[in-house]
Amino acid sequence: MTGGAGEAAAIAPSSPPSAGGDPLARETSPRAPLRIMAAGAIGNLLEWYDFAAYGFLAATFARNFFPGTDPLAAQLSAFGVFAASFLMRPVGAVVMGHVGDRHGRGRALLLSVVLMTLSTVGIGLLPTHATAGALAPVLLLLLRLMQGVAVGGEYTTSAVFLAENAPPERRGFVTALAMAGCQGGTLLGSGVGALTVFLLPPDALLAFGWRIPFLLGAVLGIVAFVLRRSASETPRAAFGRPPLARAIREAGGNILRAAAVTFLMGADFYLLFVYLPTYLEQVAALPPARALAFNTASMLVLVAGVLFWSALSDRIGRKRVAGLGLGALIVCVWPLFLLLRSGEPAVVLAAQMGLAVIVSAASSPMPAFLAELFEAPVRCTAMAISWNLAIGISGGTAPMIATYFVTGLDAPMAPAVHLMGLAAIAALALWSMPERRGRALDAPAESP
Repeated sequence: MTGGAGEAAAIAPSSPPSAGGDPLARETSPRAPLRIMAAGAIGNLLEWYDFAAYGFLAATFARNFFPGTDPLAAQLSAFGVFAASFLMRPVGAVVMGHVGDRHGRGRALLLSVVLMTLSTVGIGLLPTHATAGALAPVLLLLLRLMQGVAVGGEYTTSAVFLAENAPPERRGFVTALAMAGCQGGTLLGSGVGALTVFLLPPDALLAFGWRIPFLLGAVLGIVAFVLRRSASETPRAAFGRPPLARAIREAGGNILRAAAVTFLMGADFYLLFVYLPTYLEQVAALPPARALAFNTASMLVLVAGVLFWSALSDRIGRKRVAGLGLGALIVCVWPLFLLLRSGEPAVVLAAQMGLAVIVSAASSPMPAFLAELFEAPVRCTAMAISWNLAIGISGGTAPMIATYFVTGLDAPMAPAVHLMGLAAIAALALWSMPERRGRALDAPAESP
């Protein structure tokens, strides 16, 4: 993250945009590029920090908000609330996409970070079932739904914001800062979760310790709000037809292609970096603190991989890099899961890092790839719909499905089969998509 931000600071904004560009990109201040890059990435850091913290503390949420049931049912309920927030992501995609396409990318980004900060801190202040009874899980669900709306437009709008302000020859790297922000937030959530589990005894963690990561989110929220407020811009000129109707009419085929690729990206991230600590505890018998520490280490590799592979995609093409990652995922995920099951700490860590390298290659070109796929008037809306439709279905349900198969049906290799199938679908969709590396954002594409 630090290296990426520093490199981004030296990148000048692209030439003044047309009607599809961002007014903020017309600034000529030498400080504008750094502010643009930071504003584009910071919201993802906050939002995925919260999602990671919830996923890593799912067992504690199960005990505090769903007591009185058997452990499997409670854990499924906790992950069910996690999945429910994803159902609101298409709603957030429509709302935030409309705001981004009609009123400016910066305004949509500011709105999403305000909603996310309020809901994150709200979770940290919630009463538990012991205090509020059945009202506690209802309040938890409502706050998670609010987070789903916020996240529905955050990632894609920030990726569009960065893509439209990046020079063509560096667009892959600059746009990937949005993804690095997501993974940096997950890394931070993993680290805070590991530290909380390590420092607090189980009783204290259950009583109050689980609140700490969410209350700390207020700090990230304030920083994100200040950056976003300074980067917000005057409204853009409105297009005649509403962005949603125009996106479906003019970009429906590309929306489906983008969704087919994103199905994998949702599942691999939430299986390998949110659910996996639970998997390692249950299948590999690793202590919780060690499982979280390994996850933190693999997230470091993932962030570094995203910056490396996205920069490489600027040189050799998005399709080549993503295709390499997808092929490696299809071939390697099964043997790597066998290594994860071994329970040997060094072997488990190596397998996790291998998965992180492969996933980063498959996913890091995608932010720029998808931004290049859609035209400026509908770019926020079309990208948000395709991304959140797929992530909402595959990412939101992945931990719950994995829990059912691994714990309920004693099928520990089910997550590997899940990923291999989605990788094959993504590879077919990738083959049909055009390559636009190095071109002006709205230039005609090459044939697939």
